[in-house]
Amino acid sequence: MQGLPLSFTGVKKAFQIKGQALPVLDGLDLNCPAGSFTALLGPSGCGKSTLLRLALGLELADAGTILAGNENPAAMRKTGAVGVAFQDAALLPWRNVEDNILLPFEVLGRQPDSPDHIGELIRLVGLEGFEKARPAELSGGMRQRVAIARSLATRPRLLLMDEPFGALDLILRRQMNLELQRIWSAARPTTLLITHGVDEAVYLADRVIVLSNRPAGILANIAIPFERPRAPALFRDPEFHKLCDEISAWLEPQAEASSR
Repeated sequence: MQGLPLSFTGVKKAFQIKGQALPVLDGLDLNCPAGSFTALLGPSGCGKSTLLRLALGLELADAGTILAGNENPAAMRKTGAVGVAFQDAALLPWRNVEDNILLPFEVLGRQPDSPDHIGELIRLVGLEGFEKARPAELSGGMRQRVAIARSLATRPRLLLMDEPFGALDLILRRQMNLELQRIWSAARPTTLLITHGVDEAVYLADRVIVLSNRPAGILANIAIPFERPRAPALFRDPEFHKLCDEISAWLEPQAEASSR
């Protein structure tokens, strides 16, 4: 099933802080083609998570248009076409691995596509043998694998991820980057990833979008030239590090000042 295109056109969003309007997005335009993998980088508090919440339909824009396919995000979310994973795996502690992955179907009031669908997802994320384990019995990386399996449960055409590996150590984070590439390649949902890791963004994405401080604007739109599948050795490639350095330069305060 092909991914859904995701588009933001002229999107504005402000929050009221102590009676004052705080603009977070001010006329932002961003298009994510069907089946693409886009990574978002930017300073803390610039509006990355707000953008994701707008794409989920959990927040409403003050102005502009957001479309997932030809529908508004809230409508698409209710069909199960949108999957989401956050930094906190947010697993229900009293439910085992199988039952946590089953949760989206219960929310949508429908059954999995096939009797072995949950088992297929568990195998996809490499958790065979842990089907009956509860979150407290799993490592941090294993809990994130459950969260990713849950985000893929309804075969989403749009996958939204907000720092899904931000709480993991470097070694485990690299391992999860490899796993996510493998999992994403199997289904190719349109993916929007928020991360603070430049190397993570370059390794996983088709392109990297660098946002300015709020109100967020696009400072850079950088295509990633490395072919897929990407081997672990890419992390040691000089060209990989050169590109990471170039993108990191866009995150420095003087880069934003010179772009204005």
